[in-house]
This record gives sequence, C-alpha cells and structure tokens, in this order.
Amino acid sequence: MRLDKFLKVTRLIKRRTVAKEFAENERVLINGRVAKPSAEVRPGDMITIRLGEKQLVVEVLEVKDSARASDARNLYRVIS
Repeated sequence: MRLDKFLKVTRLIKRRTVAKEFAENERVLINGRVAKPSAEVRPGDMITIRLGEKQLVVEVLEVKDSARASDARNLYRVIS
C-alpha cells in the first residue's frame, strides 16, 4: 500500500493530501530513509513522522485498504 494512503487509513494523518505533503517535504521516513508518498508500506516497517520538534515513530503491524476508526489503531504500534 502507498505511504500516503496508509497514513490516512490509520488516521495518523487525517487527509491523504496532507500525508502526501508531509512526504514530499521529507517529513516522513520509512526504516530511517526519506520516503515518497508512493513508497510501499509493509508489515514490520518503521515509520517516523516529523511533527515540528517532535517525532512519532510507529511500527506497521498490518496493512488494510480500509479500516473503521475503532480498528485503525490495530494497524500500527506506537514506539515513541
């Protein structure tokens, strides 16, 4: 699944266009590397999102095309 879609489905970022902008501005890393919006996300990947001075690091547990809000948190695990 594309990175921008994964961020939207999991609700880590509310809108796909915003997720795309984050990735285009090099604010999203997959496994320590700057990722494009079209980068492939797989279970086991570590995604880092830079939010100003803070960073959110999550591990991808599962990839689904859609998820309810209540199920979205089960697709990843927050590391820090």
